[in-house]
Amino acid sequence: MGLRCGMRTTKCQLLVTSLCVMLLGLSIATLSTVTHYGLHFTLLSNISLESNSYRVIHHAAFYFGICLSMTLILAALLSSAATVRESQLLTAMGFFCFALAFCGLIPAACWRYTHSTEVEDSMMDVYDLVYEEVRRNASSFRRHELTAIHEAFLCCGKHSPFGDTANVETKTCPSSQVRDVGQVYGMILTSFLWFSIHFSSNLDRKGKYILRKR
Repeated sequence: MGLRCGMRTTKCQLLVTSLCVMLLGLSIATLSTVTHYGLHFTLLSNISLESNSYRVIHHAAFYFGICLSMTLILAALLSSAATVRESQLLTAMGFFCFALAFCGLIPAACWRYTHSTEVEDSMMDVYDLVYEEVRRNASSFRRHELTAIHEAFLCCGKHSPFGDTANVETKTCPSSQVRDVGQVYGMILTSFLWFSIHFSSNLDRKGKYILRKR
C-alpha cells in the first residue's frame, strides 16, 4: 500500500513538472512572437538598408525561440505520456528532447555573454544611418521612417557632430516635442528571451540622443 501511494505521488510530481515545462515552452513561444511582430522590433528590422544587421538578429532570435519552445513542449508531452503509460521508450524520447533544448541553450547563453552589446549596437547603427541620410538628403521615404522611429521610441533626434540637426528634428519630431526635451546618451532596445526596452550609456555613438518627456 505504501509503495503504491509513493508511486502515485511520484507520478503526480512528474506530471506537475511536465506541466510547468509546457507552460515555459508556451511562454517562450508567446514572447518570441510578441518580440518578432512588435512595433518597436519590426520598425527597425523592416528598414531597407544594406547594412541592417539587426534584421538578421531579429529573425534569428524569433526562429531560435520558436524551435526552443516547440522542443520544450514536445519534451513535456512525451514525459507526461511516459509517466501515465510507464513507457521506457517515451521516457527516453522525452529526455532526448530535454537534451536538445539544453544543448541549444548553451551556445545561446555563450553568444549573449560574448556579444552583450551587439543587439544594442546594431539597432543604434540603423538609427544613425537613417538619421544621417535624412540630414544629408531630404528623402520623404527616409524622413517617414525616422518619424516613425521617433514616435515609437518616444525619442526626438540627437546632437550630431556631423552638422546641424535642427532642420531634421523640425521635420521628424512632433512640434509639441521639439521643445524642452531631456537628453540621454543612448536609447537601447535589447533582448534575450528576448529583448526588453531600457536605457543605458554608450559613449562611442554618433552624438547624443534625445527622449521626449512624457
